[in-house]
Amino acid sequence: MKHEHNNFERCRELAEQLNDYLDGELPEDLCAELDVHLADCPDCSVVLDTLGRTVQILRKLDIAPPPLPADLEARLLERLISPLG
Repeated sequence: MKHEHNNFERCRELAEQLNDYLDGELPEDLCAELDVHLADCPDCSVVLDTLGRTVQILRKLDIAPPPLPADLEARLLERLISPLG
């Protein structure tokens, strides 16, 4: 894919906003700015699409992390404060 513009730094700046954009948490003015950018930047559009699909997949999985052993915190603290042997 070829960029329609040469402002790669702007792509990086806007890429940092994509999560908030997808979550609907980006201010309206930034949404509008991002929409304009996405219309001219196929690379950023692909990144947004991929991120959106990834988020959808992860939300559908709804997998809880496995429970941690009850004594894990105590063992970690012991390891951290004990001298290296």
